[in-house]
Amino acid sequence: MSIGAGIALFVIGAILVFAVNVDVPYVDLDMIGYILMGAGVLVFLIGLILMLRRRSTQQVTRTVEPGVGERITQTESRTSGDGTV
Repeated sequence: MSIGAGIALFVIGAILVFAVNVDVPYVDLDMIGYILMGAGVLVFLIGLILMLRRRSTQQVTRTVEPGVGERITQTESRTSGDGTV
């Protein structure tokens, strides 16, 4: 959700900076647009980092041995964004 919010903030800021040519007294729309664009990039990067940190994988192995029956082994390994376990 934060990735989409970051993209939305960036697009709204870019529209204010590059597409809106309205002169409003006491308000600089270009500066507000640049601030929104910066906030959008920051929110996008934070959302991307948090998404990569939450990623985990789970592996289930099933083996069948004659006479014993089915044995289920479940292992869980968490991987971080840089590939370390």
